[in-house]
Amino acid sequence: MFCKPTLSIPNVMNEEFLIYLWSQQLLSPELKTQQNEDLTIIKPGTRNYDSGPDFFNARLKIGKNIWAGNVEVHLKSSDWDKHQHGKNKIYDNIILHVVLEDDKPVRRNKGEIIPCLELKNKFNKSIIDTYESFMLARSWIACENQIAQIGHFELHSWLDKLTAERLEKRAGDIVAEFEASKFNFQEVFYRKLARAFGFNTNSQAFEMLAVSLPFSIITKHRSNLLQLEALLFGQAGFLNEEYSDEYPNKLKHEYLFLSHKYNLRPNDKKLWKFMRLRPSNFPTVRISQFASFIQKADGVLIKIFESEKLATILSLFQCSSSAYWENHYLFDKTVSKKTKKKIGATSVDLLLINTIIPFMFTYGQVNNKPKLQETSLDWLEKIKAENNMIIRNFTKNSIKPVNAFQSQALIQLYKEYCKNRRCLECRIGNKLMAD
Repeated sequence: MFCKPTLSIPNVMNEEFLIYLWSQQLLSPELKTQQNEDLTIIKPGTRNYDSGPDFFNARLKIGKNIWAGNVEVHLKSSDWDKHQHGKNKIYDNIILHVVLEDDKPVRRNKGEIIPCLELKNKFNKSIIDTYESFMLARSWIACENQIAQIGHFELHSWLDKLTAERLEKRAGDIVAEFEASKFNFQEVFYRKLARAFGFNTNSQAFEMLAVSLPFSIITKHRSNLLQLEALLFGQAGFLNEEYSDEYPNKLKHEYLFLSHKYNLRPNDKKLWKFMRLRPSNFPTVRISQFASFIQKADGVLIKIFESEKLATILSLFQCSSSAYWENHYLFDKTVSKKTKKKIGATSVDLLLINTIIPFMFTYGQVNNKPKLQETSLDWLEKIKAENNMIIRNFTKNSIKPVNAFQSQALIQLYKEYCKNRRCLECRIGNKLMAD
């Protein structure tokens, strides 16, 4: 059953929906142009996401002739004039005007009418009904009640694409920062690794710390943990107070000398957040762990990308905060239970997923080392799936990731497609609307 002609355009109808119908060829098998010529779609063309016609290089049979050229899509044919396409030479090669309603003949500059396909009454009504239900849904995701119907092959082929898409997007952001830093890849990596050590709550404060303390200074003192911690705690703003314990006073003494040497100005301590954090996640502990990691990485962070073994990278994260923090979470405040504060397994996984692997992928892309890109994808498959609200909600709906490769895909799916109701561009949405 196909749509009956309507006098008004449905509220959810838009050009993107018409483009979806055209690109997926979800149309009546027997088509005629408004000029009453038989139309056969040999090739719908390639979608154009920039300015210009909606589809390039389409191949159509109109009447007895084969046409090759571009296709433009509008809700109404009169939109052609509203958008002033007739004055733009880039639209001279339009071989078909696809519209929901043909309310006005459209002509080329030389006067001949552009063949028009009116889509009203030429697609299954259930498609627009499903699309409307998606757009009006108030559930967590539009297809929450239907997503479990998606077959294994359709789902996992889409997840593969989404993971690659997420890494490509991150790579683009990293390259932009790399260029802004005058091609200092190691400095950018150091800053983003610092941000990752903030684990959302203190990510901005950690990144600001790294920006205020260049890696070129850090690496000069990598062999001396006390000096590393003095630089980091001092720039973080924690050494502007009076303390009783010997350890913070040693840090103050070192920082006083080093800050004068490098002309450093500390950040505001108020940037750091402690509320609603477990003591083991306090920024004081994380800063010490970060110093330990920097020292263990031997001052050359990029060497991480030279390893193809995940175990080698994991060993670098087998580091703890310095001895003082075994019975402290804050300066001058001793706790009774003494524990070695290592970076937890879940935290290490997040550091790998959100920083190490995207940088490895980008480093391989920039330096034409496809093996590194393959390794980064392989590592994602070896790491446990993340456990956050997005993943838990997908799991409730029978979509449970088995590793970080799949959980990253689901995060990309939710943030870039579900949250923005981009159902027409989602293979899951496509499948549910077409069935």
